[in-house]
Amino acid sequence: MACYIQPMTIGIKPGGESGEEHSPDAAATRLAVLLGRRPIVLVGLMGSGKTAIGRRLAQRLGLEFVDSDAEIERAAGLTIPEIFTRYGEPYFRDGERRVMTRLLAGGARIIATGGGAFMSEETRARIRETGVSIWLKADLDVLWRRVRKRNHRPLLQNGDPETMLKTLMEERDPIYAQADITVISREGPHDLVIEDILAALESKLPRKTPSVERGDANPSGATERVRVDLGERGYDILIGAGLIGEMGAHLMRLAPGAAAAIVTDENVARHQLAGLEAALVAANIRHRSIVVTPGEGSKSYASFERVCDAILAGKFERGDCVIALGGGVVGDLAGFAAASVRRGMHLIQVPTSLLAQVDSAIGGKTGINSPHGKNLVGAFHQPLLVLADTASLRTLPEREFRAGYAENAKYGLIGDLAFFEWLEAHWRDVFAGGPERTRAIAQGCAAKAAIVAADEYEFGKRALLNLGHTFAHALEHLTGYDGRRLVHGEAVAIGIACAFRFSARRELTSDAEARRVEAHLGAVGLPIHVRDIPDWNADAAAIVEAMTQDKKVKRGVLTFILARGIGRCFVAKDVDADEVRAFLDDELKESRRGR
Repeated sequence: MACYIQPMTIGIKPGGESGEEHSPDAAATRLAVLLGRRPIVLVGLMGSGKTAIGRRLAQRLGLEFVDSDAEIERAAGLTIPEIFTRYGEPYFRDGERRVMTRLLAGGARIIATGGGAFMSEETRARIRETGVSIWLKADLDVLWRRVRKRNHRPLLQNGDPETMLKTLMEERDPIYAQADITVISREGPHDLVIEDILAALESKLPRKTPSVERGDANPSGATERVRVDLGERGYDILIGAGLIGEMGAHLMRLAPGAAAAIVTDENVARHQLAGLEAALVAANIRHRSIVVTPGEGSKSYASFERVCDAILAGKFERGDCVIALGGGVVGDLAGFAAASVRRGMHLIQVPTSLLAQVDSAIGGKTGINSPHGKNLVGAFHQPLLVLADTASLRTLPEREFRAGYAENAKYGLIGDLAFFEWLEAHWRDVFAGGPERTRAIAQGCAAKAAIVAADEYEFGKRALLNLGHTFAHALEHLTGYDGRRLVHGEAVAIGIACAFRFSARRELTSDAEARRVEAHLGAVGLPIHVRDIPDWNADAAAIVEAMTQDKKVKRGVLTFILARGIGRCFVAKDVDADEVRAFLDDELKESRRGR
């Protein structure tokens, strides 16, 4: 098959109830396709249901739907019967080929074609090169029942339309059979056909990574795309090399006429700011850059005040855009400013760290820290777009990349054993920067996008994303957010290991499973014990006290994400603080012996 499709989850509806294992919609989760720039093209005879099924399929996958016949009519300013009458079929077919060429170059979408579009050898070749073709095959009697009540089909304008339909079937079915996938368009609800399409995609599409050169330079220029399906507020995550240079075009498309306030930090500014500013200059977009100090200390009231005042001093309006260029700290800080200034400005996230690309830039969580704890002041504010430029990771210190990897591995541990196993086998390639890195980022983005789409404000399953974070936030608080001692991803790694050891202590999972998690995190160079934090001197009571300030505390009861095994995490809302304190006492005793 010509298409190369990579695992992903797009617009999935998770199943199960809060507090149970995260188990997304089976077909869509196992399918896990990252289409990138590749469209799905529906072909078949008139009456096969391409338009109706295509619309529902697009909604299911969170993709744009395009009807090629409607595009032809729009371009010509005439209906298709009028084009046939005035200019003839050859003229129509020539226009159809041109429209299909344009639509196929437009990226991931669902395209419903006219019945004759696939007859063009040139169009078939383009579809093979750029997309996935699906033949909606229907019996003659089914097609005839669907089309006979409408007389607008130009090819059926003769004395015996049923015979003509049969002739078209005999001529075209052998060509339609060249499609990548064939699905029967039967009578009954269209949702049944869509399930058949998803199952066929899952079983027949090759599980190959796109051809990407090492260092993330993609020779085809393709960009992977993940949709965060939030209805009218939905947005794309674009993943690929060189995307920062495309910012001007994206901003003009999403917010025409908007100016941009860029928020970044000193480290990122040295490497990435000039390229972003050049892209905005080329698009003639007014902009101003606001540079903050690197590190968790910038997620403070003082920095928040400074950024907000700088945006206001720059005379940016509500319809203008804040661009967050940097890692998780910049994304949280700039996002909260965008949510607050003038009661809400547009936001584009341009994450430049692995942690931000797979986690913090996605989902709309923004905020700053308080002396009482991490991320306690903030707002949900979804971006217009997330641009994950993989080229920006080349300048990332190795320690920061490792820290981000903890958040990436988290998605496998939460609900995707196969992804965790893949990481166990390929983590060295992910670190080396080859196509495996792009795949790992896309998979992480897709997993988070699916959970966010199902639970935007963290009333249920989105809490699963906090695996390890109840421990992690307490450890960060007790180290004073000192990045020299502990960065967020390292705290998460320790927290994940603690969560699995605590789950094993509760006999929810086996000791072997907990050791397997520890072994993988340790192999990539991440800390897995409290003793791995330099100069640690707090006791178990202090850690539990810090946990009580966590956002996940409900009516004084601690909430943890625990595991019944790798890929089988759940929300536990009944964990007794004394039980946690006893576990941490033993952890710290073990730590002292480990020293």
